[in-house]
Amino acid sequence: MQQFDIRPEEPDDWWEVEALYDLCFAPGREALSSYRLRDDVPPVAELSLVARDGQGILAGAIRFWPVHVGAHDALLLGPVAVHPTHQGEGLGGYLIQQGVEAGRDIGWDRVMLVGDAPYYARFGFNPLTGVEMPPPTNPDRVLGLELTPGVWSGIQGFVTRWTG
Repeated sequence: MQQFDIRPEEPDDWWEVEALYDLCFAPGREALSSYRLRDDVPPVAELSLVARDGQGILAGAIRFWPVHVGAHDALLLGPVAVHPTHQGEGLGGYLIQQGVEAGRDIGWDRVMLVGDAPYYARFGFNPLTGVEMPPPTNPDRVLGLELTPGVWSGIQGFVTRWTG
């Protein structure tokens, strides 16, 4: 993997990050149910990272959002995106690993996302049965990762917006 400057996202990065997400995801991405969980809730600043290449051009970004799963707190990973000119270099995986480790370091116990199980399994994510995202979400794409062993065991319920 080439050298990237990876640091927390700053307010001045916002427009570039949004443009990257627009480039990498389908139009209307903000209509997805996961965005209802993000409305008027700031991402976790310490875990929202940007990666810039040697010329200072935005190459990738990741954000994590606090949510509730029933009575439990969790991080919602996403979106994570890598500019098409840098895809296949391992940057997305690196951002995921760095964000997850930073989440563990600041005291989070569990992470979830909506995504492709074969891709995210390599990072330790597994299907979450009984955890319900707002519709329409394919339940087979609701995945979780334990940052502390056993913390997803027995957790069921609806994923709701963070209230603090």
